[in-house]
Formats: sequence, structure tokens, C-alpha cells
Amino acid sequence: MPRVPSALTIAGSDSGGGAGIQADLKSFAALGVHGCTVLTCVTAQHTRGVSGIFPLPAVEIARQLDAVLEDFDIRAAKTGMLYSGEIVRAVAKRLDGEGLPLVVDPVMVATVGASLQARGLRDALVNRLLPLATLVTPNLFEAEQLAGFRVTSVDAMRLAAKRIHGFGPRAVLVKGGHLKGRLVDLLFDGRRFREFTAYRYRRELHGSGCMLAASIAANLVRGDPLVAAVGKARRRVAAGFANAYPAGRGVEVIHSHWTPDRHGLLLSLEEGAAALAEVLPARLIPEVGVNLAYALDGAQDLEDIAGLIGRIHRVGDRVQVTGTPRFGASRHVARIVLAAMQHDPAFRCAANLKYREGAARQLRALRMSMGTFDRSGQPPRTSTMEWGTDTAIRALGRVPDVIWDEGGHGKEGMIRVLGTDPADVVAKVRRIVRRLA
Repeated sequence: MPRVPSALTIAGSDSGGGAGIQADLKSFAALGVHGCTVLTCVTAQHTRGVSGIFPLPAVEIARQLDAVLEDFDIRAAKTGMLYSGEIVRAVAKRLDGEGLPLVVDPVMVATVGASLQARGLRDALVNRLLPLATLVTPNLFEAEQLAGFRVTSVDAMRLAAKRIHGFGPRAVLVKGGHLKGRLVDLLFDGRRFREFTAYRYRRELHGSGCMLAASIAANLVRGDPLVAAVGKARRRVAAGFANAYPAGRGVEVIHSHWTPDRHGLLLSLEEGAAALAEVLPARLIPEVGVNLAYALDGAQDLEDIAGLIGRIHRVGDRVQVTGTPRFGASRHVARIVLAAMQHDPAFRCAANLKYREGAARQLRALRMSMGTFDRSGQPPRTSTMEWGTDTAIRALGRVPDVIWDEGGHGKEGMIRVLGTDPADVVAKVRRIVRRLA
């Protein structure tokens, strides 16, 4: 059997199991990467607070690093709680010259509010560790500490990313989870900014920063370039939020060992497509055909969404599924799902039907929630699927069961049916078909 590549976490232990090296190891394992550890601190903590921190002597931390690096095929490392300048210097001294991809999560404060740093941490990070980093992942508080000024807007995040990048890391990811308004994480590589947006979960969770940094490191081990590693890790974190669970009596714990059931999702999509073909009359099949798209939890891009390669078409007087489900197969209906998930991540599935004149009036009688938009107001160089879905949802104030439009010059009118999964969409389509019949 070939040797399994390894990722290394250099971090503190969380006695509650939700953050620190415990969350890192679960994230590594979920991505099929062997996890090695260098323990920096032992903490006494749970989901309500931190009652004790015991930093290990720097010489013992260096010995752990020596032991791991001498024996294992370490392809990437991440740091978490380092606590003191002395520990940072010991870690930086041993990693310098290794040439490892390094993700630095500059942990300073726990989710429950306790300080996780001693005097001298910030300066040691800036002077010794950040110059070795492939990526540094500060939250807003940490970005303020590193950059030296308040960070309360996306513009300030950009300035902070530039300032931190000046300390030497290859790239900076400023996390906007505590920013008011839309959720934006900002990646800066010294040349360009890239904004990642997602649905904002209205709750604090234990371990999300650890899960993100560890997942990025594991993706780097698997060979992903940095931008892809960040994007995939953010999807895991979003899914971790969606599947968070209460373990103690305080804040919930992020599901850091979440793994997607890709096979099960494809089976559900295949069954849903067959059911749609049985339900749909030929007159409701648009010229472009019907597609059914179904997203993984926390989907961030089109490759996270499965659709039918060949769609559901009218074949003579029959309706037939002419392709199999595959991730990345849908571009149009998948964009509907992505736009809906920005507002409510539970709406992970959608299908498109042909709009017939007068259908809106008949659909209203079903007492289903409905949204619409006018294509004449669409800005140039935008996707109708994304812009139209977002416009209809914003006007209604929530994700509806149905979004319709009458089309435009050279464009078919369309009914978009949204739901939580294929079975939900098929049930709504069945009601629509009965009404329009």
C-alpha cells in the first residue's frame, strides 16, 4: 500500500473536543488525510468557557516537531493556538527551511470570549511566522490586532489584508463572519482580491476557524491550488454550520468531521428525475428541456451541484430522461439553486418548467409562495438565472416555492420550482401540473 500523505496541526488541545487539535484531526480524517499533531497548550475548556491554559515548554514543542518531521511525509501544516511569543519563535525556527505549505490561523480569542494569547504573541507572529505562511486566516478581531486598526467594513478588510500581506505571507484570507450585513470572506494574494460570499448563519459555533484552516491545509495536501483549497474548505465549513450539534450546555459545536454523501445525492437526483418524467405533461417541457439540480450542503460553486447531463426532453408524445446525473452537469438550473442558497441554504434543489400564458393566475390558487421578475430590468452581463432568482427572493423577502417570468424577446417564459430536495420539488410540480391541467 502506498504511503498516505500527512497534514500537521500545531495547536492547542480542547478538552471539550470541539476546537483545537481535536477539530483539526477530524477535519483531516474527513478529507482522507493522515493527521499528525504538535501540541502547544493544554486547555481546560468546554462550550461555555475556558478555565485553564497550560502552555508546554518550547523545548518540548520543538521535540514534537522534530519527531514528526523526521518520519512523516508532511505535505502541509497549519497552526492554531500558539499562545506566546516564545512558542511562535520555536515553531518558526523549526519550520523555516522546510518549504511546507503553511496555513496560519492566528488564534487569539476563543468563541466563548476567553483570551488565548500571552504578551508578545502578535509581534512574534508578524516577525517570525507570517513570512513563512502560504496563507494566514484572521477573523476581524485578529485582523485588527495584526493590522493595527479597526476593521468594520469590507473596505477596511481590504486595507487590513494589504497590511498583513506586507508582513510576508503569500496570501491573506480575512474572514468576515462577524461583519454586519452580507457574509464576505476576502482573499488577497498581493495582486488581486477575491470575494467569497455565502449565507450567514445567525449563531456562534465552537471550532469553525479551526475547521476552515485545517480543511484548507488538507486540500493543499490533496494537491489543490490555493484558491480551490479555500473554496472547498468554505463549503465544508458551511455544511458544518448546517449540521452543527449541541454537545455541551453552551454554544453548539461545528460538525468538523462532516463528509458529503455524493453517491446518495446522485441516487436521489436520479430517482427524482424519473418521477418528474412520469408527472410532467409534454406541454410543460420548455424548448431547452427540463433539468433537476440538487446541491451538496454548503454548496459554493457549480461543481458542488449535480444535474442531468442530457435533461428531461419531449420525445414525440412522451417525456423522457435523456441523461444521467453528474456534478457540474447543470449551468442554468444550478445557478438558481446557488442564488437561493445565498438566502436560505435549506433550498438545495430546483427544476425548470415551461411558463404558459395565464399560469401565474392559476398558480396563485394553489396558495404556494410565489415570486417573479421582469427580464427587461436585467442589468447587462448578468445571468438571468442568478439575477432573476435573487431579484424575486429579495422582493418577496424569502425563498418561494415558485419563481416565474413571462420571458422576453427570444426568451421562453419559465417556471422555476424550488425545494429542499428532489422529492420536495417533485411534490410541488405534481400540484402545479394538476392545477394547470
